[in-house]
Amino acid sequence: MQRLPEARGNASMHAVDTNILVRLLTQDDPAQAALARQVFAETAVIHIPVTVFLETEWVLRYSYDFGAVEIADALRKVLALPNIQTAAPEALRTALESLAQGLDFADALHLALSPTESIMLTFDRSFARKAAKIDYTRIKNL
Repeated sequence: MQRLPEARGNASMHAVDTNILVRLLTQDDPAQAALARQVFAETAVIHIPVTVFLETEWVLRYSYDFGAVEIADALRKVLALPNIQTAAPEALRTALESLAQGLDFADALHLALSPTESIMLTFDRSFARKAAKIDYTRIKNL
């Protein structure tokens, strides 16, 4: 097994890109999947940017034909790992729940990351309709 590179300033923290997370979840390339597992097993703190979660959902949906519930479950498990750090864990959990209920993940993140006192304005009728179906009331179709 390869030795993990040391991070400058803090050798026990790394940030990961989408391809690392996709290899971990799909195991489609045995060598890269083994390295991804090693990273997740041996790194004290792994930072996953919110944008990596967003891109990972897209890749799993369009390149691997994963369903919304399957993606939500997989990303929830990643978020639950004790060494995972991200900028907005509660917003991600909320967005993953909305994804599992039928909302597009990007739209769900838009809603989850918006201030609670705001109303999301959109021209996207489908977005507004799907949000209303899951009892999201802070959205208005123009």
